[in-house]
Amino acid sequence: MNTADLGLPVDVPSTALFTDQYELTMLQAALKAGTAERRSVFEVFTRRLPEGRRYGVVAGTGRVLDAVENFRFDAGVLGFLRERNIVDEATLEWLASYRFSGDVWGYPEGEVYFPGSPIMRVEGSFAEGVLLETVILSILNHDSAIAAAASRMSSAAGHRPLIEMGARRTHELAAVAASRAAYVGGFASTSDLAAGFRYNIPTVGTSAHAFTLLHDRERDAFQAQVNSLGRNTTLLVDTYDVAEAVRTAVEIAGPELGAVRIDSGDLLLVAHRVRQQLDELGATATKIIVTSDLDEYAIASLAAAPVDAYGVGTQLVTGSGHPTASMVYKLVARAESDDPKAPLVPVAKKSSGGKTSIGGRKWAARRLDADGVAEAEVVGTGIVPPELADRQLLVELVKGGDVVAREPLDVVRDRHTAARATLPLSATQLSRGEPVIPTEYVHGRSGS
Repeated sequence: MNTADLGLPVDVPSTALFTDQYELTMLQAALKAGTAERRSVFEVFTRRLPEGRRYGVVAGTGRVLDAVENFRFDAGVLGFLRERNIVDEATLEWLASYRFSGDVWGYPEGEVYFPGSPIMRVEGSFAEGVLLETVILSILNHDSAIAAAASRMSSAAGHRPLIEMGARRTHELAAVAASRAAYVGGFASTSDLAAGFRYNIPTVGTSAHAFTLLHDRERDAFQAQVNSLGRNTTLLVDTYDVAEAVRTAVEIAGPELGAVRIDSGDLLLVAHRVRQQLDELGATATKIIVTSDLDEYAIASLAAAPVDAYGVGTQLVTGSGHPTASMVYKLVARAESDDPKAPLVPVAKKSSGGKTSIGGRKWAARRLDADGVAEAEVVGTGIVPPELADRQLLVELVKGGDVVAREPLDVVRDRHTAARATLPLSATQLSRGEPVIPTEYVHGRSGS
Protein backbone atom coordinates (compact mmCIF):
# COMPACT_ATOMS: atom_id res chain seq x y z
CA MET A 1 0.00 0.00 0.00
CA ASN A 2 1.26 3.51 -0.72
CA THR A 3 0.03 7.07 -0.46
CA ALA A 4 -2.03 6.69 -3.62
CA ASP A 5 -4.37 4.37 -1.74
CA LEU A 6 -5.60 7.37 0.24
CA GLY A 7 -5.79 9.59 -2.81
CA LEU A 8 -2.70 11.54 -1.78
CA PRO A 9 -1.00 13.14 -4.79
CA VAL A 10 2.66 13.11 -3.74
CA ASP A 11 4.85 10.03 -3.29
CA VAL A 12 7.57 10.09 -0.64
CA PRO A 13 11.12 9.90 -2.05
CA SER A 14 13.77 7.54 -0.73
CA THR A 15 14.32 8.09 2.98
CA ALA A 16 17.48 5.94 3.24
CA LEU A 17 19.80 8.86 3.99
CA PHE A 18 17.50 10.47 6.55
CA THR A 19 19.73 8.83 9.10
CA ASP A 20 22.91 9.20 11.13
CA GLN A 21 26.15 7.68 9.92
CA TYR A 22 26.57 5.48 12.98
CA GLU A 23 23.47 3.49 12.06
CA LEU A 24 25.39 2.25 9.01
CA THR A 25 28.69 1.71 10.80
CA MET A 26 26.90 -0.31 13.49
CA LEU A 27 25.36 -2.38 10.71
CA GLN A 28 28.77 -3.03 9.16
CA ALA A 29 30.25 -4.11 12.49
CA ALA A 30 27.27 -6.35 13.28
CA LEU A 31 27.49 -8.00 9.86
CA LYS A 32 31.16 -8.77 10.45
CA ALA A 33 30.46 -10.02 13.98
CA GLY A 34 27.67 -12.32 12.84
CA THR A 35 25.11 -10.64 15.10
CA ALA A 36 23.24 -8.55 12.54
CA GLU A 37 20.47 -11.09 12.04
CA ARG A 38 19.62 -11.53 15.70
CA ARG A 39 15.93 -10.95 16.29
CA SER A 40 15.60 -7.62 18.09
CA VAL A 41 12.97 -5.36 19.60
CA PHE A 42 13.38 -1.58 19.55
CA GLU A 43 10.98 0.76 21.34
CA VAL A 44 10.24 4.47 21.04
CA PHE A 45 9.38 6.22 24.30
CA THR A 46 10.07 9.39 26.24
CA ARG A 47 11.38 9.45 29.78
CA ARG A 48 9.55 12.66 30.60
CA LEU A 49 7.09 15.11 29.10
CA PRO A 50 8.18 18.67 28.33
CA GLU A 51 8.21 20.75 31.50
CA GLY A 52 4.72 21.59 32.66
CA ARG A 53 2.89 19.50 30.05
CA ARG A 54 0.18 17.12 31.28
CA TYR A 55 0.04 14.69 28.32
CA GLY A 56 1.67 14.05 24.96
CA VAL A 57 0.07 13.47 21.55
CA VAL A 58 1.22 10.78 19.13
CA ALA A 59 1.59 12.34 15.69
CA GLY A 60 3.54 11.48 12.57
CA THR A 61 2.73 7.77 12.54
CA GLY A 62 1.38 7.93 9.00
CA ARG A 63 4.55 9.70 7.87
CA VAL A 64 6.64 7.04 9.61
CA LEU A 65 4.84 4.34 7.62
CA ASP A 66 5.65 6.19 4.40
CA ALA A 67 9.28 6.52 5.48
CA VAL A 68 9.63 2.82 6.29
CA GLU A 69 8.10 1.85 2.94
CA ASN A 70 10.46 4.15 1.09
CA PHE A 71 13.67 3.29 2.96
CA ARG A 72 15.55 2.10 -0.12
CA PHE A 73 19.20 2.30 -1.15
CA ASP A 74 19.19 3.03 -4.88
CA ALA A 75 22.24 3.35 -7.12
CA GLY A 76 22.73 7.04 -6.39
CA VAL A 77 22.59 6.56 -2.64
CA LEU A 78 24.93 3.58 -2.76
CA GLY A 79 27.32 5.56 -4.94
CA PHE A 80 27.42 8.35 -2.38
CA LEU A 81 28.16 5.89 0.43
CA ARG A 82 30.89 4.25 -1.65
CA GLU A 83 32.48 7.55 -2.64
CA ARG A 84 32.61 8.75 0.96
CA ASN A 85 33.86 5.37 2.15
CA ILE A 86 31.10 5.30 4.77
CA VAL A 87 30.85 1.49 4.80
CA ASP A 88 32.61 -1.40 3.08
CA GLU A 89 31.54 -3.24 -0.06
CA ALA A 90 29.97 -6.14 1.82
CA THR A 91 27.70 -3.72 3.67
CA LEU A 92 26.84 -1.86 0.46
CA GLU A 93 25.83 -5.16 -1.10
CA TRP A 94 23.58 -5.90 1.87
CA LEU A 95 22.04 -2.40 1.71
CA ALA A 96 21.29 -2.72 -2.02
CA SER A 97 18.55 -5.25 -1.28
CA TYR A 98 17.32 -3.68 1.98
CA ARG A 99 13.59 -3.93 2.54
CA PHE A 100 12.18 -3.82 6.03
CA SER A 101 10.48 -7.18 6.53
CA GLY A 102 9.69 -6.99 10.23
CA ASP A 103 6.73 -5.86 12.30
CA VAL A 104 5.85 -2.48 13.77
CA TRP A 105 3.35 -1.93 16.56
CA GLY A 106 2.47 1.41 18.06
CA TYR A 107 -0.01 3.70 19.68
CA PRO A 108 -2.49 4.69 16.97
CA GLU A 109 -1.88 8.17 15.68
CA GLY A 110 -3.81 10.81 17.60
CA GLU A 111 -3.67 8.83 20.86
CA VAL A 112 -2.23 10.48 23.97
CA TYR A 113 0.86 9.18 25.75
CA PHE A 114 2.82 9.59 28.98
CA PRO A 115 6.38 9.04 30.27
CA GLY A 116 7.43 5.47 29.57
CA SER A 117 4.64 4.75 27.10
CA PRO A 118 5.98 2.37 24.38
CA ILE A 119 4.78 4.67 21.63
CA MET A 120 6.21 2.49 18.87
CA ARG A 121 7.77 -0.98 18.82
CA VAL A 122 9.91 -2.17 15.90
CA GLU A 123 10.60 -5.91 15.66
CA GLY A 124 12.90 -7.65 13.20
CA SER A 125 16.57 -8.34 12.81
CA PHE A 126 19.01 -5.95 14.46
CA ALA A 127 20.23 -4.95 11.02
CA GLU A 128 16.76 -4.04 9.77
CA GLY A 129 15.66 -2.22 12.90
CA VAL A 130 18.75 -0.20 13.73
CA LEU A 131 18.69 1.60 10.37
CA LEU A 132 15.26 3.10 11.08
CA GLU A 133 16.12 4.82 14.35
CA THR A 134 16.90 8.32 13.12
CA VAL A 135 14.14 8.72 10.57
CA ILE A 136 11.48 7.42 12.97
CA LEU A 137 12.63 9.71 15.76
CA SER A 138 12.94 12.76 13.52
CA ILE A 139 9.33 12.35 12.40
CA LEU A 140 7.75 11.44 15.73
CA ASN A 141 9.67 14.02 17.76
CA HIS A 142 8.75 16.89 15.46
CA ASP A 143 5.16 15.96 14.71
CA SER A 144 4.27 14.98 18.27
CA ALA A 145 5.66 18.27 19.60
CA ILE A 146 3.54 20.27 17.15
CA ALA A 147 0.44 18.16 17.79
CA ALA A 148 0.80 18.60 21.56
CA ALA A 149 0.94 22.37 21.16
CA ALA A 150 -2.01 22.23 18.78
CA SER A 151 -3.99 20.14 21.23
CA ARG A 152 -3.45 22.65 24.02
CA MET A 153 -4.46 25.47 21.71
CA SER A 154 -7.58 23.70 20.47
CA SER A 155 -8.56 22.91 24.04
CA ALA A 156 -8.15 26.58 24.96
CA ALA A 157 -10.14 27.63 21.89
CA GLY A 158 -13.11 25.44 22.74
CA HIS A 159 -15.48 25.23 19.78
CA ARG A 160 -13.87 28.12 17.93
CA PRO A 161 -11.87 26.96 14.88
CA LEU A 162 -8.12 27.38 14.59
CA ILE A 163 -6.19 28.19 11.41
CA GLU A 164 -2.59 27.00 11.04
CA MET A 165 -0.55 29.74 9.38
CA GLY A 166 3.08 29.16 10.35
CA ALA A 167 4.65 28.19 7.02
CA ARG A 168 6.75 31.35 6.87
CA ARG A 169 8.15 30.70 10.34
CA THR A 170 9.82 27.34 9.71
CA HIS A 171 11.57 25.24 7.06
CA GLU A 172 9.42 24.85 3.96
CA LEU A 173 9.15 21.06 4.30
CA ALA A 174 8.74 21.17 8.07
CA ALA A 175 5.83 23.55 7.45
CA VAL A 176 3.93 20.83 5.60
CA ALA A 177 4.52 18.31 8.40
CA ALA A 178 3.56 20.94 10.97
CA SER A 179 0.26 21.59 9.19
CA ARG A 180 -0.49 17.87 9.27
CA ALA A 181 0.37 17.59 12.97
CA ALA A 182 -1.67 20.68 13.79
CA TYR A 183 -4.68 19.13 12.06
CA VAL A 184 -4.22 15.99 14.17
CA GLY A 185 -4.14 18.18 17.29
CA GLY A 186 -7.42 19.90 16.50
CA PHE A 187 -6.77 22.71 14.00
CA ALA A 188 -9.44 23.10 11.34
CA SER A 189 -7.47 24.42 8.37
CA THR A 190 -4.13 25.67 7.09
CA SER A 191 -2.86 28.53 4.98
CA ASP A 192 -0.19 26.27 3.45
CA LEU A 193 -1.19 25.02 0.01
CA ALA A 194 1.43 22.26 0.00
CA ALA A 195 -0.20 20.77 3.09
CA GLY A 196 -3.59 20.98 1.43
CA PHE A 197 -2.24 19.31 -1.69
CA ARG A 198 -0.29 16.61 0.14
CA TYR A 199 -2.76 15.76 2.93
CA ASN A 200 -6.11 17.14 1.77
CA ILE A 201 -6.29 19.55 4.73
CA PRO A 202 -8.77 22.41 4.18
CA THR A 203 -6.96 25.59 3.09
CA VAL A 204 -7.92 29.22 3.70
CA GLY A 205 -6.56 32.70 3.01
CA THR A 206 -7.54 36.03 1.47
CA SER A 207 -5.14 39.00 1.74
CA ALA A 208 -2.33 40.62 3.71
CA HIS A 209 -1.49 44.23 4.51
CA ALA A 210 0.51 44.41 1.29
CA PHE A 211 -2.70 44.26 -0.74
CA THR A 212 -4.15 47.23 1.12
CA LEU A 213 -0.90 49.19 0.79
CA LEU A 214 -0.83 48.49 -2.94
CA HIS A 215 -3.91 50.64 -3.47
CA ASP A 216 -4.27 54.41 -3.18
CA ARG A 217 -7.08 54.04 -0.67
CA GLU A 218 -8.12 51.28 1.72
CA ARG A 219 -11.58 51.52 0.17
CA ASP A 220 -10.14 50.65 -3.24
CA ALA A 221 -8.40 47.58 -1.80
CA PHE A 222 -11.58 46.36 -0.11
CA GLN A 223 -13.63 46.94 -3.25
CA ALA A 224 -11.13 45.02 -5.37
CA GLN A 225 -11.15 42.10 -2.97
CA VAL A 226 -14.94 41.96 -2.74
CA ASN A 227 -15.21 42.21 -6.53
CA SER A 228 -12.84 39.27 -6.87
CA LEU A 229 -13.73 37.01 -3.94
CA GLY A 230 -17.31 37.98 -3.14
CA ARG A 231 -19.04 39.51 -0.16
CA ASN A 232 -18.32 36.48 2.01
CA THR A 233 -14.59 37.22 2.00
CA THR A 234 -12.48 38.20 5.03
CA LEU A 235 -11.19 41.78 5.04
CA LEU A 236 -8.08 42.77 7.02
CA VAL A 237 -9.04 45.88 8.99
CA ASP A 238 -5.99 46.95 10.98
CA THR A 239 -3.71 48.47 8.33
CA TYR A 240 -4.67 52.00 9.32
CA ASP A 241 -7.61 52.93 11.55
CA VAL A 242 -9.65 49.89 12.63
CA ALA A 243 -12.96 51.67 13.20
CA GLU A 244 -12.79 53.43 9.83
CA ALA A 245 -11.82 50.19 8.10
CA VAL A 246 -14.76 48.30 9.61
CA ARG A 247 -17.15 51.03 8.53
CA THR A 248 -15.75 50.98 4.99
CA ALA A 249 -15.81 47.18 4.85
CA VAL A 250 -19.51 47.03 5.69
CA GLU A 251 -20.33 49.86 3.29
CA ILE A 252 -18.72 47.93 0.45
CA ALA A 253 -19.68 44.33 1.27
CA GLY A 254 -22.89 45.02 3.17
CA PRO A 255 -24.16 42.85 6.05
CA GLU A 256 -23.15 39.80 4.02
CA LEU A 257 -19.48 40.49 4.77
CA GLY A 258 -18.00 37.15 5.78
CA ALA A 259 -15.40 38.22 8.34
CA VAL A 260 -12.90 40.82 9.41
CA ARG A 261 -9.39 39.97 10.55
CA ILE A 262 -7.50 41.77 13.31
CA ASP A 263 -3.73 41.28 13.35
CA SER A 264 -2.42 43.77 15.91
CA GLY A 265 -3.18 45.75 19.02
CA ASP A 266 -4.95 44.80 22.22
CA LEU A 267 -6.96 41.96 20.70
CA LEU A 268 -9.37 41.67 23.63
CA LEU A 269 -10.27 45.35 23.58
CA VAL A 270 -10.30 45.69 19.80
CA ALA A 271 -12.44 42.58 19.33
CA HIS A 272 -15.13 43.94 21.68
CA ARG A 273 -15.14 47.31 19.91
CA VAL A 274 -15.29 45.72 16.46
CA ARG A 275 -18.12 43.40 17.45
CA GLN A 276 -20.13 46.31 18.78
CA GLN A 277 -19.48 48.33 15.64
CA LEU A 278 -20.39 45.45 13.31
CA ASP A 279 -23.64 44.86 15.15
CA GLU A 280 -24.52 48.55 15.04
CA LEU A 281 -23.88 48.55 11.29
CA GLY A 282 -26.20 45.57 10.82
CA ALA A 283 -23.40 43.06 10.08
CA THR A 284 -24.45 40.81 12.94
CA ALA A 285 -23.39 37.64 11.14
CA THR A 286 -19.93 38.92 10.18
CA LYS A 287 -17.27 36.95 12.03
CA ILE A 288 -14.12 38.22 13.74
CA ILE A 289 -10.82 36.41 13.17
CA VAL A 290 -7.78 37.31 15.26
CA THR A 291 -4.13 36.58 14.54
CA SER A 292 -0.87 38.18 15.86
CA ASP A 293 1.59 35.89 17.71
CA LEU A 294 -1.03 33.78 19.46
CA ASP A 295 -0.27 30.83 21.72
CA GLU A 296 -2.47 28.73 24.00
CA TYR A 297 -2.29 31.31 26.77
CA ALA A 298 -3.30 34.20 24.52
CA ILE A 299 -6.13 32.09 23.11
CA ALA A 300 -7.36 31.28 26.61
CA SER A 301 -7.25 34.97 27.54
CA LEU A 302 -9.62 35.67 24.64
CA ALA A 303 -12.20 33.13 25.76
CA ALA A 304 -14.63 35.88 26.80
CA ALA A 305 -13.97 37.99 23.72
CA PRO A 306 -16.39 38.02 20.76
CA VAL A 307 -13.91 36.14 18.58
CA ASP A 308 -14.98 33.50 16.07
CA ALA A 309 -11.65 32.00 14.95
CA TYR A 310 -7.93 32.18 15.63
CA GLY A 311 -4.95 32.11 13.28
CA VAL A 312 -1.74 30.77 14.81
CA GLY A 313 1.76 30.72 13.33
CA THR A 314 5.10 30.95 15.09
CA GLN A 315 4.17 29.45 18.45
CA LEU A 316 2.47 26.48 16.83
CA VAL A 317 5.23 25.43 14.42
CA THR A 318 7.84 25.74 17.19
CA GLY A 319 5.87 23.57 19.62
CA SER A 320 4.94 26.58 21.77
CA GLY A 321 8.30 26.51 23.50
CA HIS A 322 8.89 22.75 23.21
CA PRO A 323 9.98 21.96 19.63
CA THR A 324 10.76 18.31 20.36
CA ALA A 325 9.03 15.54 22.28
CA SER A 326 12.41 14.13 23.46
CA MET A 327 11.57 10.60 22.33
CA VAL A 328 14.30 7.95 22.17
CA TYR A 329 14.63 4.67 20.24
CA LYS A 330 16.17 1.92 22.35
CA LEU A 331 16.95 -1.76 21.94
CA VAL A 332 14.95 -3.42 24.75
CA ALA A 333 15.21 -7.10 23.83
CA ARG A 334 17.26 -9.32 21.53
CA ALA A 335 17.55 -13.00 20.78
CA GLU A 336 20.31 -15.13 22.29
CA SER A 337 21.39 -16.27 18.82
CA ASP A 338 20.54 -16.09 15.12
CA ASP A 339 18.05 -18.95 15.52
CA PRO A 340 14.60 -17.49 14.68
CA LYS A 341 13.17 -19.48 17.60
CA ALA A 342 15.76 -18.30 20.12
CA PRO A 343 14.14 -16.64 23.16
CA LEU A 344 14.35 -12.90 23.64
CA VAL A 345 16.57 -11.53 26.38
CA PRO A 346 15.66 -8.17 27.95
CA VAL A 347 18.40 -5.56 27.60
CA ALA A 348 18.60 -2.03 28.95
CA LYS A 349 21.01 0.83 29.32
CA LYS A 350 22.07 1.50 32.90
CA SER A 351 23.50 4.92 33.57
CA SER A 352 23.26 7.92 35.83
CA GLY A 353 21.67 11.23 34.93
CA GLY A 354 18.14 9.99 34.33
CA LYS A 355 18.94 8.07 31.13
CA THR A 356 18.19 4.57 32.38
CA SER A 357 15.61 2.48 30.56
CA ILE A 358 13.58 -0.65 31.26
CA GLY A 359 14.31 -3.78 29.26
CA GLY A 360 11.84 -6.22 27.78
CA ARG A 361 9.23 -6.23 25.01
CA LYS A 362 6.39 -4.17 26.41
CA TRP A 363 2.65 -3.84 26.17
CA ALA A 364 0.62 -0.87 27.36
CA ALA A 365 -2.93 -0.36 28.56
CA ARG A 366 -4.85 2.55 30.02
CA ARG A 367 -6.84 1.80 33.15
CA LEU A 368 -10.12 3.69 33.52
CA ASP A 369 -12.15 4.39 36.62
CA ALA A 370 -15.84 3.56 37.06
CA ASP A 371 -16.78 6.73 35.16
CA GLY A 372 -14.58 5.92 32.18
CA VAL A 373 -11.92 8.46 33.08
CA ALA A 374 -8.28 7.46 32.67
CA GLU A 375 -6.51 6.87 35.98
CA ALA A 376 -3.22 5.19 35.00
CA GLU A 377 -1.00 4.24 32.07
CA VAL A 378 0.01 0.64 32.75
CA VAL A 379 3.15 -0.61 31.01
CA GLY A 380 4.41 -4.15 31.40
CA THR A 381 6.18 -7.18 29.99
CA GLY A 382 4.92 -10.71 29.70
CA ILE A 383 1.24 -11.60 30.04
CA VAL A 384 -1.34 -8.80 30.04
CA PRO A 385 -3.60 -8.93 33.12
CA PRO A 386 -7.11 -10.04 32.11
CA GLU A 387 -8.70 -6.86 33.47
CA LEU A 388 -6.59 -4.81 31.00
CA ALA A 389 -6.89 -7.10 27.99
CA ASP A 390 -9.49 -4.91 26.29
CA ARG A 391 -7.68 -1.67 27.15
CA GLN A 392 -4.44 -2.34 25.27
CA LEU A 393 -3.07 0.61 23.35
CA LEU A 394 -0.64 -0.77 20.79
CA VAL A 395 -1.98 -1.72 17.38
CA GLU A 396 -0.28 -3.48 14.48
CA LEU A 397 1.06 -0.98 11.93
CA VAL A 398 3.41 -3.09 9.79
CA LYS A 399 3.24 -6.87 9.40
CA GLY A 400 6.02 -8.73 7.65
CA GLY A 401 7.18 -5.49 6.06
CA ASP A 402 3.73 -4.54 4.73
CA VAL A 403 1.85 -1.50 6.04
CA VAL A 404 -1.50 -2.66 7.45
CA ALA A 405 -2.83 0.39 9.29
CA ARG A 406 -2.68 3.46 7.07
CA GLU A 407 -5.78 5.61 7.67
CA PRO A 408 -7.34 8.95 6.66
CA LEU A 409 -6.22 12.01 8.61
CA ASP A 410 -9.77 12.86 9.70
CA VAL A 411 -9.93 9.51 11.52
CA VAL A 412 -6.71 10.37 13.33
CA ARG A 413 -8.01 13.84 14.24
CA ASP A 414 -11.25 12.41 15.65
CA ARG A 415 -9.27 9.82 17.61
CA HIS A 416 -7.30 12.53 19.34
CA THR A 417 -10.45 14.39 20.33
CA ALA A 418 -11.89 11.19 21.80
CA ALA A 419 -8.66 10.24 23.59
CA ARG A 420 -8.28 13.66 25.17
CA ALA A 421 -11.88 13.50 26.36
CA THR A 422 -11.12 10.40 28.46
CA LEU A 423 -8.42 12.20 30.47
CA PRO A 424 -9.09 13.86 33.82
CA LEU A 425 -10.40 17.40 33.46
CA SER A 426 -7.12 18.83 34.74
CA ALA A 427 -5.46 17.69 31.50
CA THR A 428 -6.87 20.75 29.75
CA GLN A 429 -5.58 23.21 32.33
CA LEU A 430 -2.79 25.40 31.04
CA SER A 431 -1.12 25.74 34.43
CA ARG A 432 2.11 23.80 34.81
CA GLY A 433 1.87 20.39 36.40
CA GLU A 434 2.88 16.75 36.36
CA PRO A 435 1.49 14.19 33.87
CA VAL A 436 -2.25 14.01 34.38
CA ILE A 437 -2.12 10.27 35.09
CA PRO A 438 0.78 8.20 36.47
CA THR A 439 2.66 5.47 34.63
CA GLU A 440 2.65 2.13 36.44
CA TYR A 441 5.04 -0.69 35.55
CA VAL A 442 4.12 -4.37 35.73
CA HIS A 443 7.19 -6.59 35.46
CA GLY A 444 7.00 -10.11 34.06
CA ARG A 445 8.94 -12.43 31.84
CA SER A 446 10.00 -11.08 28.47
CA GLY A 447 7.79 -11.98 25.53
CA SER A 448 9.22 -14.33 22.93
